[in-house]
Amino acid sequence: MKTSELHLVVIGDPLRLDLNEQKLASLIRPLPTAHRSKFRELKQGSAYDCLISPWNEAGTSPEGVLGAIEQYVLSPLREAGFDAAILQTDTAHRRKKVLVADMESTIIEQEMLDELGDLIGKRKVIEDITARAMRGEIDFQQALTERVAMLAGLDAGVLDEVSKRITIMPGARELVATMKANGAYCALVSGGFTVFTERIAQMLGFDEHQANTLEIVDGKITGSVTSPILGRDAKLAALNRIVAEQGVGTDSALAVGDGANDLAMLGVAGLGVAFRAKPRVREAILKSPGGAVITHGDLTALLYLQGYTWGELLPVA
Repeated sequence: MKTSELHLVVIGDPLRLDLNEQKLASLIRPLPTAHRSKFRELKQGSAYDCLISPWNEAGTSPEGVLGAIEQYVLSPLREAGFDAAILQTDTAHRRKKVLVADMESTIIEQEMLDELGDLIGKRKVIEDITARAMRGEIDFQQALTERVAMLAGLDAGVLDEVSKRITIMPGARELVATMKANGAYCALVSGGFTVFTERIAQMLGFDEHQANTLEIVDGKITGSVTSPILGRDAKLAALNRIVAEQGVGTDSALAVGDGANDLAMLGVAGLGVAFRAKPRVREAILKSPGGAVITHGDLTALLYLQGYTWGELLPVA
Protein backbone atom coordinates (compact mmCIF):
# COMPACT_ATOMS: atom_id res chain seq x y z
CA MET A 1 0.00 0.00 0.00
CA LYS A 2 1.40 3.40 -0.99
CA THR A 3 0.47 5.61 1.94
CA SER A 4 2.40 8.41 0.22
CA GLU A 5 -0.41 8.65 -2.36
CA LEU A 6 -3.75 8.94 -0.64
CA HIS A 7 -6.26 10.84 -2.76
CA LEU A 8 -9.15 12.44 -0.88
CA VAL A 9 -12.20 12.99 -3.08
CA VAL A 10 -15.26 14.89 -1.85
CA ILE A 11 -18.47 14.93 -3.86
CA GLY A 12 -21.76 16.68 -3.22
CA ASP A 13 -25.22 16.69 -4.71
CA PRO A 14 -24.81 18.06 -8.27
CA LEU A 15 -28.14 19.86 -7.95
CA ARG A 16 -27.27 21.68 -4.73
CA LEU A 17 -23.85 22.96 -5.79
CA ASP A 18 -23.10 23.89 -2.18
CA LEU A 19 -19.53 22.63 -1.90
CA ASN A 20 -16.51 24.93 -1.89
CA GLU A 21 -13.01 25.15 -0.43
CA GLN A 22 -14.16 27.25 2.51
CA LYS A 23 -16.80 24.72 3.52
CA LEU A 24 -14.32 21.87 3.12
CA ALA A 25 -11.78 23.63 5.32
CA SER A 26 -14.41 24.26 8.00
CA LEU A 27 -15.48 20.60 8.07
CA ILE A 28 -12.05 18.99 8.17
CA ARG A 29 -10.21 19.18 11.45
CA PRO A 30 -6.38 19.34 11.51
CA LEU A 31 -4.79 15.95 10.91
CA PRO A 32 -2.34 14.83 13.61
CA THR A 33 -0.50 12.36 11.35
CA ALA A 34 -0.84 13.80 7.87
CA HIS A 35 -1.11 16.97 5.88
CA ARG A 36 -2.97 17.70 2.68
CA SER A 37 -2.38 19.61 -0.51
CA LYS A 38 -4.60 22.45 -1.68
CA PHE A 39 -8.01 21.28 -2.85
CA ARG A 40 -8.40 20.94 -6.62
CA GLU A 41 -11.78 21.83 -8.12
CA LEU A 42 -13.08 18.95 -10.25
CA LYS A 43 -16.51 20.51 -10.72
CA GLN A 44 -17.49 23.86 -9.29
CA GLY A 45 -19.82 23.44 -6.35
CA SER A 46 -19.88 19.65 -6.24
CA ALA A 47 -16.52 17.86 -6.55
CA TYR A 48 -13.01 18.43 -5.17
CA ASP A 49 -9.93 16.36 -4.48
CA CYS A 50 -6.56 16.70 -2.81
CA LEU A 51 -3.53 14.63 -1.94
CA ILE A 52 -2.98 13.58 1.66
CA SER A 53 0.65 12.91 2.58
CA PRO A 54 1.47 11.11 5.85
CA TRP A 55 4.20 12.57 7.97
CA ASN A 56 7.12 10.26 8.62
CA GLU A 57 6.74 10.42 12.38
CA ALA A 58 8.13 7.71 14.61
CA GLY A 59 5.47 5.19 15.50
CA THR A 60 3.03 6.28 12.79
CA SER A 61 1.71 3.20 10.99
CA PRO A 62 -0.30 3.18 7.75
CA GLU A 63 -3.27 1.94 9.77
CA GLY A 64 -2.86 4.83 12.18
CA VAL A 65 -2.82 7.33 9.34
CA LEU A 66 -5.99 5.87 7.80
CA GLY A 67 -7.69 5.78 11.19
CA ALA A 68 -6.92 9.46 11.72
CA ILE A 69 -8.22 10.31 8.24
CA GLU A 70 -11.45 8.44 8.96
CA GLN A 71 -11.92 10.29 12.27
CA TYR A 72 -10.84 13.78 11.27
CA VAL A 73 -11.77 13.92 7.58
CA LEU A 74 -14.19 11.33 6.25
CA SER A 75 -16.67 11.15 9.13
CA PRO A 76 -17.24 14.94 9.38
CA LEU A 77 -17.73 15.20 5.61
CA ARG A 78 -20.23 12.33 5.48
CA GLU A 79 -22.13 13.66 8.48
CA ALA A 80 -22.44 16.98 6.63
CA GLY A 81 -24.12 15.25 3.67
CA PHE A 82 -21.21 14.77 1.28
CA ASP A 83 -19.66 11.68 -0.29
CA ALA A 84 -16.03 11.31 0.77
CA ALA A 85 -13.49 8.66 -0.15
CA ILE A 86 -9.80 7.97 0.28
CA LEU A 87 -8.28 6.24 -2.72
CA GLN A 88 -5.01 4.41 -2.10
CA THR A 89 -3.55 4.48 -5.59
CA ASP A 90 -0.73 5.88 -7.63
CA THR A 91 -1.50 8.33 -10.41
CA ALA A 92 -0.84 5.77 -13.15
CA HIS A 93 -3.62 3.48 -11.90
CA ARG A 94 -6.16 6.09 -10.83
CA ARG A 95 -7.86 6.27 -14.24
CA LYS A 96 -9.24 2.81 -14.87
CA LYS A 97 -8.98 0.81 -18.08
CA VAL A 98 -12.05 -1.38 -17.48
CA LEU A 99 -15.58 -0.53 -16.33
CA VAL A 100 -17.90 -3.32 -15.18
CA ALA A 101 -21.32 -1.95 -14.27
CA ASP A 102 -24.48 -3.41 -12.82
CA MET A 103 -27.56 -2.22 -14.70
CA GLU A 104 -30.69 -1.99 -12.55
CA SER A 105 -30.77 0.84 -9.98
CA THR A 106 -27.26 1.69 -11.20
CA ILE A 107 -27.04 2.45 -14.93
CA ILE A 108 -30.84 2.69 -15.14
CA GLU A 109 -33.17 3.94 -12.43
CA GLN A 110 -35.54 0.96 -12.45
CA GLU A 111 -35.65 -2.68 -11.28
CA MET A 112 -37.22 -4.27 -14.34
CA LEU A 113 -38.86 -7.21 -12.57
CA ASP A 114 -40.59 -4.71 -10.29
CA GLU A 115 -41.87 -2.87 -13.36
CA LEU A 116 -43.12 -6.12 -14.90
CA GLY A 117 -44.82 -6.90 -11.60
CA ASP A 118 -46.57 -3.56 -11.80
CA LEU A 119 -48.06 -4.48 -15.18
CA ILE A 120 -49.58 -7.68 -13.79
CA GLY A 121 -50.74 -6.28 -10.46
CA LYS A 122 -47.99 -7.97 -8.41
CA ARG A 123 -45.58 -5.10 -7.91
CA LYS A 124 -45.65 -5.12 -4.11
CA VAL A 125 -44.85 -8.81 -3.70
CA ILE A 126 -42.13 -8.74 -6.38
CA GLU A 127 -40.66 -5.50 -4.99
CA ASP A 128 -40.40 -7.07 -1.55
CA ILE A 129 -38.52 -10.10 -2.90
CA THR A 130 -36.23 -7.82 -4.94
CA ALA A 131 -35.40 -5.67 -1.91
CA ARG A 132 -34.63 -8.67 0.28
CA ALA A 133 -32.37 -10.17 -2.37
CA MET A 134 -30.49 -6.91 -2.90
CA ARG A 135 -29.99 -6.60 0.87
CA GLY A 136 -28.56 -10.12 0.89
CA GLU A 137 -31.34 -11.52 3.07
CA ILE A 138 -32.30 -14.25 0.59
CA ASP A 139 -30.40 -16.12 -2.10
CA PHE A 140 -30.31 -14.22 -5.41
CA GLN A 141 -30.99 -17.28 -7.57
CA GLN A 142 -33.93 -18.32 -5.40
CA ALA A 143 -35.34 -14.78 -5.53
CA LEU A 144 -34.95 -14.56 -9.31
CA THR A 145 -36.60 -17.93 -9.89
CA GLU A 146 -39.51 -17.05 -7.60
CA ARG A 147 -40.17 -13.70 -9.26
CA VAL A 148 -39.85 -14.94 -12.84
CA ALA A 149 -42.32 -17.75 -12.14
CA MET A 150 -44.98 -15.08 -11.53
CA LEU A 151 -44.60 -13.97 -15.16
CA ALA A 152 -45.54 -17.35 -16.64
CA GLY A 153 -48.00 -17.08 -19.53
CA LEU A 154 -47.46 -13.38 -20.21
CA ASP A 155 -47.24 -12.30 -23.84
CA ALA A 156 -43.60 -11.48 -24.67
CA GLY A 157 -44.79 -8.16 -26.08
CA VAL A 158 -45.02 -6.92 -22.50
CA LEU A 159 -41.21 -6.67 -22.53
CA ASP A 160 -41.33 -3.96 -25.19
CA GLU A 161 -44.07 -2.19 -23.26
CA VAL A 162 -42.17 -2.17 -19.98
CA SER A 163 -38.97 -1.03 -21.75
CA LYS A 164 -40.67 2.32 -22.34
CA ARG A 165 -40.45 2.94 -18.58
CA ILE A 166 -36.66 2.82 -18.54
CA THR A 167 -34.87 6.02 -17.57
CA ILE A 168 -31.10 6.36 -17.61
CA MET A 169 -29.40 7.17 -14.31
CA PRO A 170 -28.02 10.73 -14.31
CA GLY A 171 -24.34 10.65 -15.19
CA ALA A 172 -24.41 7.23 -16.88
CA ARG A 173 -23.95 8.62 -20.39
CA GLU A 174 -21.01 10.77 -19.32
CA LEU A 175 -19.44 7.88 -17.41
CA VAL A 176 -19.41 5.46 -20.34
CA ALA A 177 -18.58 8.04 -23.02
CA THR A 178 -15.70 9.57 -21.06
CA MET A 179 -14.12 6.28 -20.06
CA LYS A 180 -14.38 4.92 -23.62
CA ALA A 181 -12.87 8.12 -25.03
CA ASN A 182 -9.92 7.55 -22.71
CA GLY A 183 -9.38 3.97 -23.83
CA ALA A 184 -11.41 2.01 -21.29
CA TYR A 185 -13.39 -1.14 -22.09
CA CYS A 186 -16.94 -0.91 -20.75
CA ALA A 187 -19.11 -3.91 -19.86
CA LEU A 188 -22.70 -4.05 -18.61
CA VAL A 189 -23.11 -7.11 -16.38
CA SER A 190 -26.55 -7.64 -14.86
CA GLY A 191 -28.55 -10.18 -12.91
CA GLY A 192 -31.48 -8.96 -15.01
CA PHE A 193 -32.32 -9.95 -18.55
CA THR A 194 -30.56 -9.72 -21.90
CA VAL A 195 -33.69 -8.26 -23.51
CA PHE A 196 -33.00 -5.11 -21.47
CA THR A 197 -29.18 -5.12 -21.27
CA GLU A 198 -28.95 -5.35 -25.06
CA ARG A 199 -30.96 -2.14 -25.45
CA ILE A 200 -29.10 -0.24 -22.75
CA ALA A 201 -25.67 -1.40 -23.94
CA GLN A 202 -26.44 -0.22 -27.46
CA MET A 203 -27.95 3.05 -26.25
CA LEU A 204 -24.97 4.01 -24.06
CA GLY A 205 -22.14 2.44 -26.06
CA PHE A 206 -21.05 -0.40 -23.77
CA ASP A 207 -18.59 -2.75 -25.47
CA GLU A 208 -20.42 -5.84 -24.24
CA HIS A 209 -23.32 -6.92 -22.08
CA GLN A 210 -24.05 -10.05 -20.08
CA ALA A 211 -27.26 -11.01 -18.27
CA ASN A 212 -29.82 -13.77 -17.80
CA THR A 213 -31.98 -15.05 -20.65
CA LEU A 214 -35.72 -15.00 -20.04
CA GLU A 215 -37.20 -18.11 -21.62
CA ILE A 216 -39.84 -17.39 -24.28
CA VAL A 217 -41.72 -20.10 -26.19
CA ASP A 218 -44.32 -19.40 -28.89
CA GLY A 219 -44.36 -15.73 -27.96
CA LYS A 220 -45.09 -16.40 -24.28
CA ILE A 221 -42.90 -16.00 -21.19
CA THR A 222 -42.59 -19.49 -19.69
CA GLY A 223 -41.73 -18.34 -16.17
CA SER A 224 -38.22 -19.78 -16.34
CA VAL A 225 -34.69 -18.46 -16.84
CA THR A 226 -32.19 -20.26 -19.04
CA SER A 227 -29.34 -21.82 -17.04
CA PRO A 228 -26.81 -20.95 -15.79
CA ILE A 229 -28.20 -18.04 -13.79
CA LEU A 230 -25.96 -14.98 -13.66
CA GLY A 231 -25.52 -13.88 -10.07
CA ARG A 232 -22.78 -12.85 -7.66
CA ASP A 233 -20.16 -15.40 -8.74
CA ALA A 234 -20.82 -14.85 -12.45
CA LYS A 235 -20.34 -11.10 -12.05
CA LEU A 236 -16.97 -11.68 -10.41
CA ALA A 237 -16.04 -14.16 -13.14
CA ALA A 238 -16.99 -11.60 -15.79
CA LEU A 239 -14.73 -9.00 -14.19
CA ASN A 240 -11.80 -11.41 -14.02
CA ARG A 241 -12.34 -12.53 -17.62
CA ILE A 242 -12.55 -9.00 -18.97
CA VAL A 243 -9.40 -7.70 -17.26
CA ALA A 244 -7.52 -10.77 -18.50
CA GLU A 245 -8.75 -10.20 -22.06
CA GLN A 246 -7.77 -6.54 -21.85
CA GLY A 247 -4.31 -7.41 -20.56
CA VAL A 248 -4.61 -5.45 -17.32
CA GLY A 249 -4.88 -6.31 -13.64
CA THR A 250 -7.91 -5.95 -11.41
CA ASP A 251 -6.30 -2.80 -10.01
CA SER A 252 -7.09 -1.19 -13.37
CA ALA A 253 -10.81 -2.03 -13.10
CA LEU A 254 -13.73 0.01 -11.84
CA ALA A 255 -16.83 -1.91 -10.76
CA VAL A 256 -20.10 -0.30 -9.71
CA GLY A 257 -23.31 -1.71 -8.29
CA ASP A 258 -25.91 -1.37 -5.56
CA GLY A 259 -26.85 -4.86 -4.36
CA ALA A 260 -25.48 -7.78 -2.38
CA ASN A 261 -24.85 -9.74 -5.58
CA ASP A 262 -22.39 -7.01 -6.63
CA LEU A 263 -20.21 -7.31 -3.52
CA ALA A 264 -17.77 -9.88 -4.89
CA MET A 265 -16.84 -7.87 -7.97
CA LEU A 266 -16.77 -4.61 -6.00
CA GLY A 267 -14.34 -6.14 -3.52
CA VAL A 268 -11.90 -7.32 -6.20
CA ALA A 269 -11.87 -4.25 -8.47
CA GLY A 270 -9.17 -1.64 -8.00
CA LEU A 271 -12.02 0.81 -7.45
CA GLY A 272 -15.29 -0.73 -6.26
CA VAL A 273 -18.15 1.75 -5.95
CA ALA A 274 -21.33 1.10 -4.01
CA PHE A 275 -23.73 3.46 -5.78
CA ARG A 276 -26.84 4.48 -3.82
CA ALA A 277 -26.52 1.04 -2.35
CA LYS A 278 -28.27 -1.04 0.27
CA PRO A 279 -26.96 -0.57 3.87
CA ARG A 280 -25.16 -3.92 4.00
CA VAL A 281 -23.37 -3.13 0.75
CA ARG A 282 -22.40 0.37 1.88
CA GLU A 283 -20.99 -0.94 5.15
CA ALA A 284 -18.95 -3.64 3.43
CA ILE A 285 -17.49 -1.28 0.84
CA LEU A 286 -16.60 1.36 3.43
CA LYS A 287 -14.30 -1.26 4.97
CA SER A 288 -12.74 -2.18 1.62
CA PRO A 289 -9.32 -0.59 0.83
CA GLY A 290 -10.34 0.05 -2.79
CA GLY A 291 -13.93 0.98 -2.05
CA ALA A 292 -16.00 4.13 -2.30
CA VAL A 293 -19.63 4.83 -1.46
CA ILE A 294 -21.62 7.32 -3.53
CA THR A 295 -24.94 8.35 -2.00
CA HIS A 296 -25.34 12.03 -2.87
CA GLY A 297 -23.60 12.31 -6.25
CA ASP A 298 -24.73 10.93 -9.60
CA LEU A 299 -22.68 8.60 -11.80
CA THR A 300 -20.32 11.40 -12.86
CA ALA A 301 -18.96 10.94 -9.33
CA LEU A 302 -17.19 7.82 -10.62
CA LEU A 303 -15.25 10.01 -13.02
CA TYR A 304 -14.30 12.47 -10.28
CA LEU A 305 -13.07 9.55 -8.18
CA GLN A 306 -10.69 8.82 -11.06
CA GLY A 307 -9.47 12.42 -11.14
CA TYR A 308 -11.37 13.64 -14.19
CA THR A 309 -12.50 17.27 -14.19
CA TRP A 310 -15.87 18.54 -15.44
CA GLY A 311 -14.29 19.90 -18.61
CA GLU A 312 -13.04 16.42 -19.54
CA LEU A 313 -16.46 14.76 -19.34
CA LEU A 314 -18.16 13.60 -22.55
CA PRO A 315 -20.77 14.53 -23.51
CA VAL A 316 -20.64 17.78 -21.58
CA ALA A 317 -24.18 18.67 -20.51
